[in-house]
Amino acid sequence: MVFFFTLHCNPSVVCYMGRDKFENEELIRWGWPEDIWFHVDDLSSAHVYVRLPSGMTMDTMPAEMLEECAQLVKNNSIKGSGLSECDVVFTPWANLKKRGDMDVGQVSFHDERLRKIVRCTKDNVIVKRIEKTRVERNDYNYREERENRDARVRREEKAKTVAEKEADRAALAEQKRLHDLKHYSALQDTSAMRTNREPVAEDDFM
Repeated sequence: MVFFFTLHCNPSVVCYMGRDKFENEELIRWGWPEDIWFHVDDLSSAHVYVRLPSGMTMDTMPAEMLEECAQLVKNNSIKGSGLSECDVVFTPWANLKKRGDMDVGQVSFHDERLRKIVRCTKDNVIVKRIEKTRVERNDYNYREERENRDARVRREEKAKTVAEKEADRAALAEQKRLHDLKHYSALQDTSAMRTNREPVAEDDFM
């Protein structure tokens, strides 16, 4: 099962956590590229994820969101919850690295430069507020949710590509129209016109 939480700073953002190390394996495998992973540094803890909305990155994540996720993961660490403060590591889901020789639920990182640490000082007000929103979902299908997400992204990218091609065709058509209009205007310029009639001498009327 997966536990879902509602963040006070942005209730529309998805925040979730695995129940145990075996479930964490599934979350590691089927996370989303939009997910940011949280864990208490150097201590055993739950794996907490926050799914960033479109346009937001780990570097632009609001301080309030970072604080809530850090408090949540600290509170769900046996040793970390008893400390007044501890370090919390966070990184994009795509940066998680899983090798075959690792223990269940254990991960490392593809790029240490994408691994960030924040100091978390226990705040019972935040902890109680976010824990009250905990919802347990036994029907959550990790793989199905990820595959549905990928299919939706492919549809959106295809629609974007079609729209861009249509815009390019329209731009070319407009360029041709303006070119043809300019060429037609030049043909209608009387100063550039020539007549096929011979000039008539004034003596012919005498």
